Amino acid sequence: MSEAPNNLTPLISRIAGTLFALALFVGLLFLWVHAPAPIKRDMLGSAAIGLEHTGTFLSTLFQSRQTEYESAQSKNHLAEPKLSLPIPEFEIPEPPKVSIMPVPPFAQPSAPKIVKAIKKGKPVQFVKTTVANIPLYETIIDLKDPETFIGLSLANDAVKANDKDLSHGDEPFDSLVKKAHGSVVINGTFFSKDLQKRVMGNMISGGKFLKYSQWENFGTTFGLTEHNVPVMITARVDGTPNWDEHWFSLTCGPRLLKDGEIWVYPEKEGFTDSHVTGIGPRCALGYTQKRDKLILCTFLNGLSLTQEAHLMKELGCAEALNLDGGASRALAYNGSVVVPAGRPLTNVLVVYDAKNKAPQNLITSWEQFQKGARPSIADQ
Repeated sequence: MSEAPNNLTPLISRIAGTLFALALFVGLLFLWVHAPAPIKRDMLGSAAIGLEHTGTFLSTLFQSRQTEYESAQSKNHLAEPKLSLPIPEFEIPEPPKVSIMPVPPFAQPSAPKIVKAIKKGKPVQFVKTTVANIPLYETIIDLKDPETFIGLSLANDAVKANDKDLSHGDEPFDSLVKKAHGSVVINGTFFSKDLQKRVMGNMISGGKFLKYSQWENFGTTFGLTEHNVPVMITARVDGTPNWDEHWFSLTCGPRLLKDGEIWVYPEKEGFTDSHVTGIGPRCALGYTQKRDKLILCTFLNGLSLTQEAHLMKELGCAEALNLDGGASRALAYNGSVVVPAGRPLTNVLVVYDAKNKAPQNLITSWEQFQKGARPSIADQ
């Protein structure tokens, strides 16, 4: 029973407040209706100013509350507990102690070994073929092949060729072949038919003169210079060869091709023997325009020099010369005689390759020539 008056008190307060507000509103409305125009303008101005201040106050209050809220959120975020896991501890063993040997005085580290790539050569190409209905044996030599070497072999193991003062005679071709151990063996240059067996023309093999005479200014010289670059010089037309540029050199003739064209003038070169200028068994030597291939040919039919020249051009030569022929024509391949000679010979040209290795002294002489060693006429 004592709680009833307490419950009525808030209700009576709300009713009284509402009646007061209503009476205030009615009074203000009455004053507004009966008030003169100037007072109305002042009341509107004051109300506008009040509203403006109220809006400013509310905006400032809102920004302040927003700032306090963001600050509280930031603090709550920083205060969040983080989950941390225990990191196990490991004992890191100490590295073993290595005893360092003292460096001996003046010791230098050894240079790393450089392994050179060894280039392997290939056997020379040897074929029997027919060109313009003429049967022949053709040997094609790659002058860039690292295991291909060319040398001259003399009769009876002589170290100097026969000349007017000294002669070692001649030797059967098959005997020369057996001793040469080459891939291809072919007859070389001319020699006299008398007992002296004088070799005609100057010769260099392995970077050394086998024969030299300043008076033998005839024929055409084939030479291999540094890096096996071939040259061909016709003495009475081109002048004396530069002998010190030749690692290998053989003088014979007549010339067959010059600068890719037929060039046959035996009399101009000093040849008058009908056995040379007529028709007979022929052998020839030539090389290509690029100077990378050397071609040796043994023809099985009798030919004139002009016919021989045309055949050498057909075989791809730009420069070519005639070798000794007739009864001296001879050819062997891999130690077997293919074309037998009609008489003993004084000199032969020997080709070595990857299958039939050159003797070490010939390889060494070629290497020394590349380093600057040159043949000397004074050694004659």
